[in-house]
Amino acid sequence: MSTSTEIPVVGPRQPCPCGSGKRYKICHGKKTRAADREYVARPFQGLPGECDWVALREIVSTATAPVTLAGEHAGRDVLAVTLLPSAHPAMVRENGQVLLGLQTVTSTGDPSADLAHTLQEALRSEPGTAVSPGPRPSGGPRLQDLLSTDATFDVTVHDGFDFWLDPDSEPSAEERTLLDNANEAVVPTARLESAEAAYWCHLGDRDQVRWVLPYDEEPLLDGLARLHAKEADSLGPGTRLLGTFRAHGLLVPVWDLVDGTRAEEVEEPVATLRDRLAEAVADSKPLDAEQRRARAGLANRQVTIR
Repeated sequence: MSTSTEIPVVGPRQPCPCGSGKRYKICHGKKTRAADREYVARPFQGLPGECDWVALREIVSTATAPVTLAGEHAGRDVLAVTLLPSAHPAMVRENGQVLLGLQTVTSTGDPSADLAHTLQEALRSEPGTAVSPGPRPSGGPRLQDLLSTDATFDVTVHDGFDFWLDPDSEPSAEERTLLDNANEAVVPTARLESAEAAYWCHLGDRDQVRWVLPYDEEPLLDGLARLHAKEADSLGPGTRLLGTFRAHGLLVPVWDLVDGTRAEEVEEPVATLRDRLAEAVADSKPLDAEQRRARAGLANRQVTIR
């Protein structure tokens, strides 16, 4: 029987490569399926910039952020990116830099473990390759195990996907066409400086602020209800809190802005609301009747983003 800890993935009805004589699906395949069923409510909790990890997964078209590794791979050049060509999980440049895609097509119930699995495969891959890691085995590390928790997660939002291109080589005609097509679908976005993980977005027919907040859901809903009851939950005249959506265990409120509002124009309103909201969330007094009505209404206003 094999003593290797790395058991190749094969078809479910094939003999397990470990040599047990059992079919894969009832031997080591069980562990792979168990990994698929794992669910972590806040998969990026504990990482520096948890809210920005969520934002790059869910609401930002094109952005990058350097990732600092710990342990044996400390010093390797890794860049977290929103999306890669053909939604590849990761790519390794000719110079050895790893691009880790956050908006992948498939995942299990623990995106942190999925990304860590992809990252490990990428660190072992040859330069100049696209990485397809295969199913994630159970018991592997999560990003929290591989990344330095002392480092910052500094996001740069881009106008397009030009970061796909290797600066050391000339793009082919096919690569240029793929890039141009991808750039046509980009939602213009800016990361606001006045609050963590707050993003201005222009959706053609409207402008919005989408803000990934670090609070637990119940206190946050209470805080927003307190502000709404006294008409203090907007970002200024003509704006309104449209509703919220959930992403990786965090609530993301969405505000509609006055048409034509630019990112720099909401910096001050967002900073002011940031302070009001922190105070409202910290308030532990029971909600009064008006606040309870506001909370019920907010809980029913679920936003679908595009």
